[in-house]
Amino acid sequence: MSIASNLCVVLVESQGAFNLGAVARVMMNFGFSQLRLVNPQVDPLAADARRGALSALPLLENAARFDNLATALADCHFAVGTTRREGKFREELVTPNVAAIEMTEKTAGGTVALVFGREDCGLHTAELDLCQCLLTIPTHDGFPSMNLAQAVTVCLYELDRALSNSASIDVKPRKLANSAELEAMLQHMRRTLTEIEYLDPQNPNRILRTFRRVFARAELDEREVRILRGLWSRIDYIAGRKISGA
Repeated sequence: MSIASNLCVVLVESQGAFNLGAVARVMMNFGFSQLRLVNPQVDPLAADARRGALSALPLLENAARFDNLATALADCHFAVGTTRREGKFREELVTPNVAAIEMTEKTAGGTVALVFGREDCGLHTAELDLCQCLLTIPTHDGFPSMNLAQAVTVCLYELDRALSNSASIDVKPRKLANSAELEAMLQHMRRTLTEIEYLDPQNPNRILRTFRRVFARAELDEREVRILRGLWSRIDYIAGRKISGA
């Protein structure tokens, strides 16, 4: 399946109606049609949104809406989160051209998401935790922040180039675990490792985020996720026996 039909653009809590319309327009410019909106802060069909979209209005009308990012990504097998800031928990950032190549390869095995955050503060760290790859657009230090629609344009341009370059390459699909399966496994892992006092109950994410990055690099499939959940269940059982004195 092509990247255009197997990729969705996800906008989290968008704040500008015209920006929403402009994103829909640029998606049509490059042949992408799956738009997902997470708790938009403006009406996606407001007059300004319509002006920004022009003939791409059907993308706004048909956009799927979600209450939170986890739900929006539940069926996705690979998600790329965008961020302007570097630092703690925002390491190993890739540029749009690098991310585009990886996304092109991943679409052979399932739905891929490209996630953009709020115009004023981007994606929260907890939201970036749901993504297996973090993307940043290199800009001038004196004025680093880009407009949302401009950022989407840069990323979709690179995706369109990657698609064109890979058209003659036979990519063997590998079905990865989707976001819902990964999150269920990670939350099970969190409970188990907290119970056996491996994770600090006051700050379990400090180490858990490292495991997230490890598993993201491993690109787990459904069978591997089931095996890991079996391991956590076995630890739960043994720990329970010790607690009960059995």
